[in-house]
Amino acid sequence: MSDATVQNQDTPHAHDDAEPEIAALPLDAWHRARGARMVPFAGYHMPIQYDGIIAEHLWTRSSAGLFDVSHMGQLLLSGEGVDQALEALLPGDMQALGVGRLRYSLLLNEEGGILDDLMVTRRADDFYMVVNGATKYDDIGHLREHLADDITLNHLDDQALLALQGPKAVDALARIQPAVAQLYFMEASAFELAGVPAWISRSGYTGEDGFEISVAAEHAARIADLLCDQPEVKPIGLGARDSLRLEAGLPLYGHDLDETTTPMAADLGFALSKRRREQGGFMGADRVLGEWPAGAPLRRVGLLVDGRQPVREGATVVDAGGRDIGRVTSGGFSPSLERPIAMAYVPAGLAAAGTPITLSQRGRAFAATVAPMPFVPTRYHRKGAAK
Repeated sequence: MSDATVQNQDTPHAHDDAEPEIAALPLDAWHRARGARMVPFAGYHMPIQYDGIIAEHLWTRSSAGLFDVSHMGQLLLSGEGVDQALEALLPGDMQALGVGRLRYSLLLNEEGGILDDLMVTRRADDFYMVVNGATKYDDIGHLREHLADDITLNHLDDQALLALQGPKAVDALARIQPAVAQLYFMEASAFELAGVPAWISRSGYTGEDGFEISVAAEHAARIADLLCDQPEVKPIGLGARDSLRLEAGLPLYGHDLDETTTPMAADLGFALSKRRREQGGFMGADRVLGEWPAGAPLRRVGLLVDGRQPVREGATVVDAGGRDIGRVTSGGFSPSLERPIAMAYVPAGLAAAGTPITLSQRGRAFAATVAPMPFVPTRYHRKGAAK
């Protein structure tokens, strides 16, 4: 998420005639007191950086970074048969999801286009869902329109959400609450942090081991202070969050995903279980399953870009005759690899790793090569994984 990207995504109401209203996060004053540079993003003033994006990126890769992602939507869905009701909208296997387990899934429209990507957790009596900040009100409207009246949806807009990410995140958090060390990747449970109730999942969006921590907004500053008192932890801005997720090959909604892309085009086929592929029954299934397993005409791929200059979102993929045949959706300089990387949609025939690609940005040509993702190996704490 470059500065320019943030400015372009300042609010979902950017094209309204009236000036968009920018809200304050529960930790707004906390960020400003620590010298954060604040910018409008997803309808909120958000911290883009503190010490510099590259320094914050490398700190998270080597220690632990604390991100404020309270702009994201936190929802609770409950009612008899809520798992089956969600399966009518999501392609994920909600019925097989165990208590305390998370699943990545997608909110689709009737044409199989992606309205949003999200994380959903089955709890004892309900489902906890985290959706993107810029789309949360549209998501809520879509869910309320299509779920039965006896399914209850609560927007937890009085909750803050913190993400503690990095190889030393578990050391820092376990010093405050030792039981969190028992969680594996994509597991969650209720805990207390210094007497504050917290819903904690071992998850995140940086490719690192780490946790997402939901606490009441009134306690967010106290918990953020407690975490940053740990020697491994520094506050990190959205700029580094974007470069970390790009290195991890993780798509960002509004950039790499939108209503025109399908799960197969976005290389998110893993979000469909075998049962859901065989039985269908979710919104957009006809198109999505029609693309399985041959794939979509355009595919999201990773690119290693030659030289030192990054190629940004909006650049095009061109053929030998200079005609546009694809588009770059994310791009930047990788602090870990010390070279430019990008994600792009390219014709299926050019999607194999090792394929040379030509990009065009402001009239200048750039050579690139299709590369497997993630660009930087992930370090999730998976159950049964070798130490």
